[in-house]
Amino acid sequence: MLAVAGFAIPVTVSAARDTAPAGTGTARLVDQVGALGADGRRLATEIDRLERERTALASATPDRVTLAAASARADALAVLAGTVPVAGPGVELTVTDPRGNIGADVFVDLLQELRDAGAEAIELSGVRLAAESYIVNRRGGGLTVDGTAVAAPYTVRAIGDPHTLAEAMRFPGGVLDTVATREGATARVTEPGRVEIRAVR
Repeated sequence: MLAVAGFAIPVTVSAARDTAPAGTGTARLVDQVGALGADGRRLATEIDRLERERTALASATPDRVTLAAASARADALAVLAGTVPVAGPGVELTVTDPRGNIGADVFVDLLQELRDAGAEAIELSGVRLAAESYIVNRRGGGLTVDGTAVAAPYTVRAIGDPHTLAEAMRFPGGVLDTVATREGATARVTEPGRVEIRAVR
């Protein structure tokens, strides 16, 4: 069964089994993955359009306010697409899982919590997440994130208001509570003041 959680707009992350369900389940999975790719293509097209608009405005000696607005919009979309490094206030979460009890579903829930709390950019164990990102359970343990195998301990970095993001993970029934119910697993959230996300797509 496919679980989906978005962060920012229109960023979406999916979690699924290593093998798609049979029958109509497979068709639904294919449809969902296709939709994720379409979101990514639309975002890339919009970024390209804004970059061209910014270049045209700059060469035409435009109104500074108009150029600044176009530049800000293009920069914001580049952050959402994960094509540029970003740094700022945020949080870091470390999840240990020596017994392999933390699955992709936990991270989908986490990403939904962070999105709802206003996260502007998210990185999972060195992989920058964007519109076409996916997370699946890996046979033998660990996760596959956008084709990259990652294993515990997992590190999640998110940029946004630190207090709001941290509280989103601490609320009753949130990711910290969920991890606490998984035997042997631990989760620790910190607010370092400045978070750097260097991974790009």
